[in-house]
Amino acid sequence: MEKIAAIAQLQGSTAIAAAIILSLAALGTALGFGILGGKYIESSARQPEMMNPLQGKFFIIAGLLDAVAMIGVVVALILVFGNPLLGALNG
Repeated sequence: MEKIAAIAQLQGSTAIAAAIILSLAALGTALGFGILGGKYIESSARQPEMMNPLQGKFFIIAGLLDAVAMIGVVVALILVFGNPLLGALNG
């Protein structure tokens, strides 16, 4: 019975950790896109002739921002569905 309680405790803590990871990834991406979009609009308004070169750089940075968030999602999914810490309790 003690082993079941330890597994339940670990899974509960893992769920909380996954929620924190996902929320921080979403918050970071939202702030990043907000700052990036604001700076792009500001720089395009100051120098309209630079709009096309800046747009390419904008999409590269946007892709990198999404990649960082997806890495957080993958880590959270690994923790939830393939928790490596459960092996220590079963052993």
